[in-house]
Amino acid sequence: MRGIITAAGYVPHHRLDRAAIGAAHGGGGGKGTRSVASYDEDTTTMGVEAARLALRSAAPTAVEQLWFSSTSPAYVDKTNATVVHAALRLDRDIPAFDANGSVRSAAGALRAALTGAGSTLVVAADQRTGLPNSADERDGGDAGSAMLIGDGGAEGAPVIAEYLGGASTSEEFVDRWRVPGDVRSRQWEERFGEMRYVPLGTEAFKLALDAAGVAPDAIASVVLAGTHARAVRQVGGKVGAGTGGVADNLALSIGNAGAAQPLLQLAAALELAEPGQVLALVVLSDGCDVFVFRATDAISAWRPRRSVAHQIETGDAALPYLKFLSWNGMVTVQPPNRPEPARASSSASARNEDWKYGFVGSRDRDSGAVHLPPARVSYAGGHVDDMEPQPMADVEGTIVTFTVDRLAYSPSPPIVFAVVDFDGGGRLPVELTDVAAEDVAIGARVEMSFRRLNRSDGISNYFWKAKPVR
Repeated sequence: MRGIITAAGYVPHHRLDRAAIGAAHGGGGGKGTRSVASYDEDTTTMGVEAARLALRSAAPTAVEQLWFSSTSPAYVDKTNATVVHAALRLDRDIPAFDANGSVRSAAGALRAALTGAGSTLVVAADQRTGLPNSADERDGGDAGSAMLIGDGGAEGAPVIAEYLGGASTSEEFVDRWRVPGDVRSRQWEERFGEMRYVPLGTEAFKLALDAAGVAPDAIASVVLAGTHARAVRQVGGKVGAGTGGVADNLALSIGNAGAAQPLLQLAAALELAEPGQVLALVVLSDGCDVFVFRATDAISAWRPRRSVAHQIETGDAALPYLKFLSWNGMVTVQPPNRPEPARASSSASARNEDWKYGFVGSRDRDSGAVHLPPARVSYAGGHVDDMEPQPMADVEGTIVTFTVDRLAYSPSPPIVFAVVDFDGGGRLPVELTDVAAEDVAIGARVEMSFRRLNRSDGISNYFWKAKPVR
């Protein structure tokens, strides 16, 4: 049986109320909110967080290859998936590849995983925005998603959704495009794309049901994703007829997260699925890709550590519009009067990969003392070179003390540093994220999150920060 072993979505903590966009530009901004990646997040960090959530219910050793997909990668001419690989501490012999450039690239990675062999971790993430007061700015969203695809059993976890079959239709037409170096996507007249997508979507849906051997009335929910809103509505009305209906596309709470959206919506649908229910994922992007799944009995025992619904519920919709523009590079605000950081050292990063990307400390074999960062000499007993690796990325901690620094350089000052005591041992001063300075308190519980410290000379400097447990 081949299919989905585990799945998860990652939704950033911050939200932008669409009414704030309208207020800033003297017009209506629309209803609901859109998710916003923090100043220290990008598609790589969001992909890592989604993958971490997914793998909580399946050991990382189950992964045999990794694919990462985005329309807004942190790097070109460099593999972004290797950063995800390092942060997840996957074995060196596990290959990591990018499938970037379009929303369909994510669907293609999923299709390759489902029709291939072995276990594949498919990770997708996107930051979607546009020029100020544009439809893309209003309707876009930032998020990550991840799914582990395999045969179950041998990977140590059962399949929660069996892949029954699928189909694709392709056609060349210019509907949405963005050239390298441009900050915005452009779109042809909406009716043109709608006229192209509707027949492609309905044809692919019929072919997929035939391949899966299921009738429309057997479909409990149709998960429909695409960046052309009118086409999504039209196709949904046609393929949803006679089924259990079209699932929530999360537009009012998150927006459209581009390459991450199909897997994000499917993960949200799986969180509500019951054994035996059939789900159809329909992705409209330069054609149409349809995937049909049946939830297995194992889905009753599977639930992600943090559901998409929970992340939506606990988000903060108080982000000011000007700060949103600043975080997305649309306006430049005066930073603190301190020198900007130098670019990260590639050689130093390579020497400390386990610590920098995997957040792995060391534990003294004799005393059990945990050292952060890893050390050769133990502070308890003075033992030398008698350490074992101590992974800490999934360990929670408590704030012992903290300080608010309004002078150090930051793209979004002030910086809040806290001394954290980790459960089971280990103490480290770390930067806090996703929290206002006035809300920090001694005794508060925090967890670790993979973030970008800074970006200099085009190099993203990644490390771990602490955020409140919500």
